[in-house]
Amino acid sequence: MISKDFQNNLKLYEYLKEFISKEKSQKIEDLINYRTDFVVTVLEDIYQFRNAGAIVRSMEAFGFQSLYALENRNVFKPESAVSRGADKWIDIIYMRSGRDSLQKIKDKGYQLVVVSPEKEAVDIRDFKLSCPAALIFGTEFKGVSEETLKFADACVKIPMEGFTESLNVSVAAGICLHEMRNKLKNSDLDWKLTEERKITLKTKWAMNSVSSGEEIASHYIKSLEI
Repeated sequence: MISKDFQNNLKLYEYLKEFISKEKSQKIEDLINYRTDFVVTVLEDIYQFRNAGAIVRSMEAFGFQSLYALENRNVFKPESAVSRGADKWIDIIYMRSGRDSLQKIKDKGYQLVVVSPEKEAVDIRDFKLSCPAALIFGTEFKGVSEETLKFADACVKIPMEGFTESLNVSVAAGICLHEMRNKLKNSDLDWKLTEERKITLKTKWAMNSVSSGEEIASHYIKSLEI
C-alpha cells in the first residue's frame, strides 16, 4: 500500500521539477540509482573543518548518502570551500559521541566496522561485505576511542607500504569509501534505496536545486492540505 507521505512527496517532486532544467532533472533521476545507505560513514568527534569537508565530498562523489557525525568536544562543520556544496546532497545525522549512539546505529541493522591500524585488523581489501556496514573513523590524532574499538563488530585497516604508518583521516575515508563502492558494484547485495526513500531524496535534491526551494515546497504542501 502506498503511503500518503509517499504520494505527497511524489506530487511535490513533480511540482518542483517545473522549476529546474531538464538536464538537472535527468541528473537527479540518474544519480538516485547509485545512491546507497547500505554503507554509512560514522565520524567520531572530527575537529578540523577541512577534513570534515573532504570526507563529505568523497562520500557524495562515491554515492553514499548518510553520515553520522558524533560530537563530543568538537562541532562537526564541513568547510564549504572543501566540500564544494556536497553537504546539500547527503544526509548528516548529528549525535553525541559514545556507546549509546553507536548502539542506536547498530540497532538500525548496521555492523560497526572501525577503521584503525590495529594488529588484528583485517585488510580492507579482504573484508567481506555481507550486510549493512557503518564505517567508523576517529579523531585526527588519536583515532577511534578505546571504547569504540571494544564495542565494534570488526576492525579494518588500509595496507601501508611506506615508513609512514598512518594517513590523514580524510584520505583514509576516501580510500575506504572507494573500496566499499567497488565491493557493492561487484556484489549481489541489495544495496539500492527503496522506492519510498528514493522519492524522498529526489524531492530533497530538487528542493535544493531551486532558489527559495524550501519556501516553494512549503507553500505547495499547504495547498495539498486545503
